[in-house]
Amino acid sequence: MRRRHSLLWKLALLQTGFCLLLVWLVWFWGLHVERRSYFLDPATRQGLAAHAEQAEQRWLNEGADGVERWRERFMADQRTWAAVIGPQLQSLGTSALSHDESSHLTFMRKLDWPMSRRLDDELPYVSIAFPRHPEQGRLVLQLPERLLPEGLTPWTHIVTHGLMPAALALLLGLLLYRHLVVPLNELRERANALRADDLEPIASSAVAQRRDELGELAQAYEHMAQRVRQSLQQQRQLLRTLSHEMRTPLTRLRVASDSGLPDGQLQARVSREVDEMQRLVEDALDLAWLDTERPDLPREEVRVRSVWEALVQDVQFENHWPAHRLRCEVPDDCVVQAHLNSLAQALENLLRNAVRHSPAQGWVTLQGHRDGLFWHLCVEDQGPGVDVADLERIFEPFLRLDGTPGKGFGLGLSIARRAIELQGGQLWASRGDHGLRMNLRLLAHDSPSQTPSV
Repeated sequence: MRRRHSLLWKLALLQTGFCLLLVWLVWFWGLHVERRSYFLDPATRQGLAAHAEQAEQRWLNEGADGVERWRERFMADQRTWAAVIGPQLQSLGTSALSHDESSHLTFMRKLDWPMSRRLDDELPYVSIAFPRHPEQGRLVLQLPERLLPEGLTPWTHIVTHGLMPAALALLLGLLLYRHLVVPLNELRERANALRADDLEPIASSAVAQRRDELGELAQAYEHMAQRVRQSLQQQRQLLRTLSHEMRTPLTRLRVASDSGLPDGQLQARVSREVDEMQRLVEDALDLAWLDTERPDLPREEVRVRSVWEALVQDVQFENHWPAHRLRCEVPDDCVVQAHLNSLAQALENLLRNAVRHSPAQGWVTLQGHRDGLFWHLCVEDQGPGVDVADLERIFEPFLRLDGTPGKGFGLGLSIARRAIELQGGQLWASRGDHGLRMNLRLLAHDSPSQTPSV
């Protein structure tokens, strides 16, 4: 299984996004708090600009006397100091500015500047130019206490430096929990179920569909659980089959021993029943060994025609089939990378299965052709074949289809497939021109020596 490390990039993107969100919120929230804490609100600025407009109108319409009367009334109403000054910082009213009042003009703030108390806790002085003739004068006043922005309060510090970072950290924790811990909890529940002998497969698990390390972990777990299910199922099937298949010959042996048969017939009967039980036990042990141990079979260059000819001689002797009915149409240069004994056992099982299901005058043919880096071999008989729906089922251990002629325990094809797969090959069944066709796909001898992906 290819390792993607997608979870690493997801977490990196999540943390990067969280940091960018934090920076953006701090910047946005900081500007908002700063404007509310240190800047005059629009209504206050609009009101102060209106006072400057009134002072300008008095100066234009009534002169210095009108400005002086308006200034005195304004200071009384607003309970603060104010002055209307010209471009040379001189008073436009009838009263001249004192030395202390002139000192206030050294640093004046505009309406859109931040407002805060001075170091000596003195209220700031604001300069507002005339709206229509800003070059001719301005209104200067000491900002009243009631109009001063409230500034940063302890609650503002709590919200900006405590609650907001805590909320963002909680959000990040919830996202991480949902993305990491929730899938791990599901896998933990599945592991606990497996420990409690619940071997049912995961139904539509969202974790197994993820394309990251957790998804690979869920798939590996499901593969492990499937292997356990298969092993247990095969063990149970093995016990049921052995108990059934061995009970029958044992019963026949008991009947034969109690029947008083002559010694020669009794010995032949016992020998036949023992051979049948021994073959059953050996096949079952071979299948269990191949399926459980999955040995690493060393491969070598094997000439397929030579293996077939050796197998044909045994089949001729046992079944009295003539050689011309066991055809070999494989080219002489058909050499594969395989484990000799396992390949011979697989071909022998396929050959015996084909002979068993072929008619009395039938044919069994081995064909082959080169397919890129592989050799594609076919063992075809002239038997009745099987339905398309059963082409995969015939490889299940101990399976014997209804109406199947001949004797057998249903282990030959299972052993053959396990042996071929352990060599990096494939074995599958298809419908042939006359009967059943067994297809083998093995790595050619001149191909790179590696296990191909199947």
